[in-house]
Amino acid sequence: MNYIEQRPWGKFENLLDEDYCKVKIITIKPGQAPSYQYHYKRSEVYVIVKGKASIVLDDVEKEYNVGDTVIIPVLMKHQVINIGNEDLIFIEVQHGKYFGEDDIVRVKDNYGRI
Repeated sequence: MNYIEQRPWGKFENLLDEDYCKVKIITIKPGQAPSYQYHYKRSEVYVIVKGKASIVLDDVEKEYNVGDTVIIPVLMKHQVINIGNEDLIFIEVQHGKYFGEDDIVRVKDNYGRI
């Protein structure tokens, strides 16, 4: 059974958790968004598999659709916003030295978690 964690914006499920990478499936509810954040120890790649997203990368916002890929280097600020009327689902692949949830530096958060 994979680890699943509920968040105020949706949920994530760990599909692979190894010392060389972590892979998650992330679901964001309509109109919701995780924090605007960055990481010191990992980069991330997203592939949108359902829905429509607006993604902010270092203060530049752009829309993404099913099949689009987003590359997020270490230290790049990023936020995924569900701009559709259905759940947004994407696959997140993390590469780096460390994949713990405590390597999240929140810049802005709608849920008071800074």
